[in-house]
Amino acid sequence: MKITSSAFKDGEKIPSKYTCDGQGINPPISFQEVPKNSKSLVLIMDDHDVPKNLRKDGIWDHWTLFNIDPTTTAIAENNSPKSNVGVSTGGVLGYEGACPPDREHRYIFKLFALDTKLDLKEGCTKTEVEKAMKGHIIDQAQLLGRYERGKVDK
Repeated sequence: MKITSSAFKDGEKIPSKYTCDGQGINPPISFQEVPKNSKSLVLIMDDHDVPKNLRKDGIWDHWTLFNIDPTTTAIAENNSPKSNVGVSTGGVLGYEGACPPDREHRYIFKLFALDTKLDLKEGCTKTEVEKAMKGHIIDQAQLLGRYERGKVDK
């Protein structure tokens, strides 16, 4: 299984358009080679470089979508597929753009194929989604984007 974006390649800079310095909209995302026996997909974007004085666990959840139809092959820019939407660490229901407070951060987009749909309500947290996914992950893939505020897009 693969997850890609036409806006940036794995390990490259996320364009500011998709951050708090730009329009703060989600980038376009594509899924390939999703297992045929998948019952649902989960997409999580989080930042593991948060200063510990801001978050003890050093993680900020930016986007959690679950119960995405497994036949979905793309999420368009500034759009959301038919799915259930989780809440970000900042309390946003849906996508919360990258906004590192101190230096370059790494943002990980994680795609999971599950053998079930999750019995969770809209607005739940990433932690609740991860707990419900345990034992149901068929395959997974990730895409890494980087962002530092104040750097001009190339």
